[in-house]
Amino acid sequence: MKTILCNLCLALAVVIGNNESAAQGTHFFRITGPAESDIRTFQADGTLVWSNTLPGTNYLIQTISSLSGTTNWLNFIKVPAASGMNTNRLGDYNSTNVLALIPAGSFTMGDALDNEADAMPTVSVTVSAFYMDVNLVTHGQWQLVFNWATNHGYKFDYNSTGGKSDNQPDVNVGWWDAVRWCNARSEQAGLSPVYFTDAGLTQVFNAGDVPLFVNWTNRGYRLPTEAEWEKAARGGLTGQRFPWGNTVSEAQANYNSDTDTNYDLGPKGFNTAGETGGSPYTTPAGYFPANGYGLTDMAGNVWEWCWDWYGTPYTGGTDPRGPASGTYRVVRGGDWANNAFFVRCADRNATVPNNGASNLGYRCVRGF
Repeated sequence: MKTILCNLCLALAVVIGNNESAAQGTHFFRITGPAESDIRTFQADGTLVWSNTLPGTNYLIQTISSLSGTTNWLNFIKVPAASGMNTNRLGDYNSTNVLALIPAGSFTMGDALDNEADAMPTVSVTVSAFYMDVNLVTHGQWQLVFNWATNHGYKFDYNSTGGKSDNQPDVNVGWWDAVRWCNARSEQAGLSPVYFTDAGLTQVFNAGDVPLFVNWTNRGYRLPTEAEWEKAARGGLTGQRFPWGNTVSEAQANYNSDTDTNYDLGPKGFNTAGETGGSPYTTPAGYFPANGYGLTDMAGNVWEWCWDWYGTPYTGGTDPRGPASGTYRVVRGGDWANNAFFVRCADRNATVPNNGASNLGYRCVRGF
């Protein structure tokens, strides 16, 4: 592996959200990859283009604000999000995983379009800005963090999870392992973890299925709250069933169409893109078009773990984090095996936290 420090000292004026605030400074970048590379372009939307990109290989892009006596390089975060995918976009560990900025603001959570009882009544929720993985956590990404974690004191309920290939969503991972993995990803990246086993927030959660305490101000990786997930899924739209509008087809999401509703345009049956490679019928990360925030697979492919215990009705207000206790953890987004009703933005589901399934995965968020 070669580590190349970019010869361009790029001074960035990074605009956050809708020109609401800005941060400016000099940042140095380096590329770790299989071939010597150099940065060719840094586009206005945050896309970095470099030379010698080799299909199917991993690159790690890192940044630092000063080269004076420090080795604290951080994995680069793409700001702001673009509307589409590009194989040369920056990411943690491989080019299919980047983070998008979800701007602060209020939105209407839930809807009354399809008479789903626990999606009503609708409530107004205000969410602080945060970053979210553009793509679902892939099996390749899981394995890289898992390998580091098991050499640094982490113990998982399951030694390996599933996925048809490295660029497919990681599945068969329970809520506890997903949370542990978030902490490990944070520590591997040099970020402060979020989940702890004591009220003093000193003992990092890395083993066992025990009550958790959360430091919401730390900027490490974590699972999204249910409110954060729905805001992100809607992509800035209001009152729509899906991240792009009121109808869905198998050109937009990986689900099992039954064409029994006027908003399901099919064609009927499993999405043929997911059948490639056999069961589970997942599709590769980033296969379908992104929503307005640049996020893929916010409808279909696999259910996604959220932080919240399941409860009804929705909680409104600012940055709600769900009930204090419960039996089931929330999952959102639908999956490759379910019909169009379950891939709507407002659909709610839940399962026991130690459950793993071939249609269940997750993605991470980070505090702003």
